[in-house]
Amino acid sequence: MPLFLIPTFLHEDAIETIPSYVLDAVKQCTVFFVENEKTARRYLKRLWKEMVIDDYKWYTIHKAEDQVMQSFIQHIKAGDTIGIISEAGCPCIADPGQLLVNKAQQLGTIIKPLVGPSSILLALMASGMNGQQFQFNGYLPVDNLERKKAIKELESNASKNNCTQIFIETPYRNNQLIKEIVQTCKETTLLCVAVDITAPTETIQTKTIKQWKALNIDFHKRLAIFLISAA
Repeated sequence: MPLFLIPTFLHEDAIETIPSYVLDAVKQCTVFFVENEKTARRYLKRLWKEMVIDDYKWYTIHKAEDQVMQSFIQHIKAGDTIGIISEAGCPCIADPGQLLVNKAQQLGTIIKPLVGPSSILLALMASGMNGQQFQFNGYLPVDNLERKKAIKELESNASKNNCTQIFIETPYRNNQLIKEIVQTCKETTLLCVAVDITAPTETIQTKTIKQWKALNIDFHKRLAIFLISAA
């Protein structure tokens, strides 16, 4: 039986971003491996009001610990139809579900990735930056010195390889990160900040570092994706 990689919305009011065929896949599943059980259950009830949540088996993915992995393997060998749901829009992209899919590949499982919103790709699409060559770097270091070093390396790589550098931050540190980028990078370097993607408050802006310096920036506690491009 197939393993479905089920996308979720990036914002709870953006249910229209989920294609209708996702519901068809959900109805085939008997087991769900999810990043957050509470939000996954609420999401599926939004898609399918008649769903009886307690009729399904649920497992929470953290870092695909041994117990979770063994349960996953048992369900695959039993021929159960499994769905993986992440909190990041698309499962397995900057998401621990990748570890389960890797095991499923080893076991020869049919894997069905379903189309849905990815904040990483949506930000890249709207940034105006190079979509032919890009690199996702996840979170930057928390330590101030290490983070500044990482920012310089990202800018250097962007310039040397004409490669868009994409990264994320914990929302309550957004303003501090932008401040450090502005202080560290060259004035001609481009920075895109994509905030609240698919939400009514969505804003995606690409400006030079010099232009960002002139703005009063406040993206505190908002979901953001950051992109750098440098000549």
